[in-house]
Amino acid sequence: MLRIAGLFTAFVILAGASLSPAAAEDKTITVFAAASMKNALDEVDAAYTARTGVKFSVSYAASSVLARQIEQGAPADVFVSADTDWMDYAISRKTIDEPSRVNLLGNSIVLIAPKDSKIDNVAITQGFDLAKLAGDGRIATGDVKSVPVGKYAKAALTSLGAWQAAEPKFAMAESVRAALTLVARGEAALGIVYSTDAKVEPGVKIVGTFPAGSHPAIIYPVAATTHAKAGTNDYLAFLRSSAAKTILEKYGFKFLVSPTI
Repeated sequence: MLRIAGLFTAFVILAGASLSPAAAEDKTITVFAAASMKNALDEVDAAYTARTGVKFSVSYAASSVLARQIEQGAPADVFVSADTDWMDYAISRKTIDEPSRVNLLGNSIVLIAPKDSKIDNVAITQGFDLAKLAGDGRIATGDVKSVPVGKYAKAALTSLGAWQAAEPKFAMAESVRAALTLVARGEAALGIVYSTDAKVEPGVKIVGTFPAGSHPAIIYPVAATTHAKAGTNDYLAFLRSSAAKTILEKYGFKFLVSPTI
């Protein structure tokens, strides 16, 4: 009986020894990022993986959706929001490590049309008639109540005096990429998206750019969650590096911090 107990104890010790390195060495970082970040962040993450061997599990969606998922316990290590409001929301819910927060990137919003549209070179100024420009077609953007790009779009149109007439023509999408797809497929005559989204979609063209002063500054904050695994801070440091800056600026983002590496 004692011999059996001894063998069992030895088995447990050996099993624990064989499993603990794998358990201790989780080389995957889970990132929840605004949909507009996809192309650029995929390349940044690939560069980080090449340097470190760390892999990524990334969920792209509207910042509103991601912040609420994190609040509900989704196992994210990093949150990248397309506006400060949803990062502030996450911080207020105690799901974000506030000292790790950095306002990393800037962007702009543009008016887009399908590639073969006859609409071109729209002067977006005070009093421009977006409703008339759309004609019988729809205007796509993110949900103006929750999705950052939609909130920026409504703010800009309101300040320019174009929102009230254009509102009935809007098709509210669940994310900026969903709005982009509606325009690329010709299901919407016009769309309001980030300039970075328009640049990666060959099915659309930029027909106008909204004045920066017509809407709140577009800022992308990034931070670790309160339950982020070890190694997350090293990744956040890489996002602030010269190597990441080169990639992000290639996609049209404005780098808002001084590179750290």
